[in-house]
Amino acid sequence: MTEPGHHKTHSGHGEISENAEYDSYQPGADLAGRDSNMGQINTPSLQVMAYAFGVALIALSAANSVEAQAQPQPAQTEQTQAIVVPDAVLIPRPSDQEIATAERSLAEFVRSADRATRTILDRYPGLLEVRPPRVNTAIIPELAPFFQAKHQQNLEVARQGDIELLLVGDSITDFWRNTEGNFAGKSVLDEYFGRWKIGNFGIAGDTTQGVLYRLRNGEGSGFSPRAVMLMIGTNNTARNNAAEIAEGIGAVVVQLKNDFPGAKILLLGVFPRGRANDPVRAVIADINAKISKLHDGDTIQYLDIGDVFLDDDGNIPVEVMSDGLHPSTEGYRRWAQAVSESLAGLMNTQ
Repeated sequence: MTEPGHHKTHSGHGEISENAEYDSYQPGADLAGRDSNMGQINTPSLQVMAYAFGVALIALSAANSVEAQAQPQPAQTEQTQAIVVPDAVLIPRPSDQEIATAERSLAEFVRSADRATRTILDRYPGLLEVRPPRVNTAIIPELAPFFQAKHQQNLEVARQGDIELLLVGDSITDFWRNTEGNFAGKSVLDEYFGRWKIGNFGIAGDTTQGVLYRLRNGEGSGFSPRAVMLMIGTNNTARNNAAEIAEGIGAVVVQLKNDFPGAKILLLGVFPRGRANDPVRAVIADINAKISKLHDGDTIQYLDIGDVFLDDDGNIPVEVMSDGLHPSTEGYRRWAQAVSESLAGLMNTQ
């Protein structure tokens, strides 16, 4: 897990159209299907030739990765304008030309393979292939239909304006408004941040693509906050990998900067969830390592406060998150204490 206060700076942006298809480019995985370890196939000629082909693909990707990134496009309407992903979290992805080159090279390899190798490839047709990258749903603006009612409520708040501190996220942010129950954060919010006019645009169950949709369809206009506290991405872990989620978070940060050019952004690392040995912890650590590079020391401040929710064994005490995901009142208190100084600085108050 990224240590609190560990930041890297990066500038510049890559721009991706909404219907672009892409994924992390991993030649070994592309070549070997489900199993990228070619050494497990007991045919020496296939091992050697596939390895050579894989090295060629890696070199091809390294030489042309810049060409794989879409070029900036002119401004369009709010609903159709291009999605922008910061270079710091951008996934290298091959162009159509690179994919075609790889397919030709693979076809030549198959044609020149010995009989034993061709027998294996005929027996297992999907064993050796070039796979086009998949769509990263984490950066395609989309809001689940059952979130529309909450979205409309947020639009009304946005139209009223007069928001100094904007909270953006999913249920973990949404429940700052709860006055009772296992996940009640309202009393803590009032205690630590009550001196500011707050807009809570958290929606339980939401994802990076949902936040993008909401910002691009009214929640990103009508007011000018001094600061934004963003924590999003945990719900994406059911569908997206760490690199895709980092792109989604990066796209949200860019959208927030465009919508609120005068605001400072406190970008929080995704909070830990589950037990210390839960596989999702490694995914979250990877996400946070990537998005920490969005910290620029000026407009964007990255802060990983995950450790405040953990005991000495790396587990989350039930009094902090009774379900291992959503903060209790105690959890919200730890959150508030961990960010209060940073927020005060971003709000230019003490």
